[in-house]
Amino acid sequence: MSRRVKLALYGALCALCVPFVFPTWWMVTSSVKPISDIFSFPPSPLPGRWDFSSYGRVFELQPFAQQYWNSLYIAAVVTVGTMAVAAMAGYAFARIRFPGQNALFVVVLVGLLIPSEVTIVPLFQMFHTAGLTDTHWPLILVPILGAPSVLATFIMRQFFIALPGELEEAARVDGLGRFGTFARVALPLARPALGAVAIFTFLHSWNLYLEPIVYLSTPANFTLPQALTQFVDAYGGPMWNVQLAAASMTALPVLVVFVLAQRQFIEGLAHTGLKG
Repeated sequence: MSRRVKLALYGALCALCVPFVFPTWWMVTSSVKPISDIFSFPPSPLPGRWDFSSYGRVFELQPFAQQYWNSLYIAAVVTVGTMAVAAMAGYAFARIRFPGQNALFVVVLVGLLIPSEVTIVPLFQMFHTAGLTDTHWPLILVPILGAPSVLATFIMRQFFIALPGELEEAARVDGLGRFGTFARVALPLARPALGAVAIFTFLHSWNLYLEPIVYLSTPANFTLPQALTQFVDAYGGPMWNVQLAAASMTALPVLVVFVLAQRQFIEGLAHTGLKG
């Protein structure tokens, strides 16, 4: 490309980024503004007076550090568990031939068509009977063993189907069994797909809102999406600067995860036929 074409292309890309970047910029800058300046018109791109007291109040009004840890460890456990289950299930559907294989896979994919709102009541009754309400077990077990892991299984299956079978045949000639071939050959090569699954799963768990409201009732057990709704004044009105400060800290791990795994994310989608 010529220099003019490159400049025009970069300029167009920068202009297209504005609608996506501005809400995040407004959230972060408004978190350090006084409440009276947040909704001023025209909006100011930078605070007239920097006020970081809202970040301290986040931890005074709620056990925010505990709630932050709750979301962080739940998302980490769910991500690792889903990657393990989806990798084994996807490999089984891709490589192991058995009667009714395709029909069973269609049944699994039907899980993508079932809204979580449909199953929330029977699941609540099941966990309530087991004495697991107001604990984090429902937020861990349901995503790993339920419908949210179906998409991850599909991604892993598509990746393993595209993987050359000659690699596994060479491993079996060397004496590796089915599980050894999976663990030592197929799984290390599936890092791009696992990266895509990790990002999908982490974001889903981190942003989960309905299920924590249904299962959790103690503030110390809340996750961040549920905790963000609790920053209100004595009259029930939202404390905008405090909410925006909490939201800014909530968005940080998502940005870090995506920046660290964006290459694997793109490669995973490309190898599974989902690109574009």
